[in-house]
Amino acid sequence: MNTRSPRATERGFDSAHFRQALSQFATGVTVITTRLADGSFRGLTASSFNSVSLDPPLVLWSLGARANSLPIFSGNSHYVINVLAAGQEELALRFSRRSEDPFADIDYMLSRTGQPILKGAAAWFECHNRSRYPEGDHVIFVGEVEECEADPQPALLFHGGRFGVTP
Repeated sequence: MNTRSPRATERGFDSAHFRQALSQFATGVTVITTRLADGSFRGLTASSFNSVSLDPPLVLWSLGARANSLPIFSGNSHYVINVLAAGQEELALRFSRRSEDPFADIDYMLSRTGQPILKGAAAWFECHNRSRYPEGDHVIFVGEVEECEADPQPALLFHGGRFGVTP
């Protein structure tokens, strides 16, 4: 008996429709940060963050396969996932655009391995860059959490193409 379901031969939707449907899932907003070999920092906004495992402590996030920062995040040993708090919309926007120095004029501290941690974040996770999986037009990063902190407060959300906050 064949228990596998047949795959659809064609999709009944286009990319725009798929994106619109995905926008109905409210997500948290993160800024992933890392230090480059020359000592400068790089960061980007991502809403594709999820827990994977408690033992070992693993989390995941994804980055577009054509992103200019893909070689940086693929090659670095560590990065920090900063979970943004309500009121940090400007940080989300700042790190979602190309900028000469998005770290200028913002408060941050350095992790144990010298990665930037954004002050005021609701939580942060310093991760060892454990593995990467190319899937579709993105690369899934799995990080093993080596350190984390939480400052429980309302979180910044993204839903329907707009920022919001948890109640």
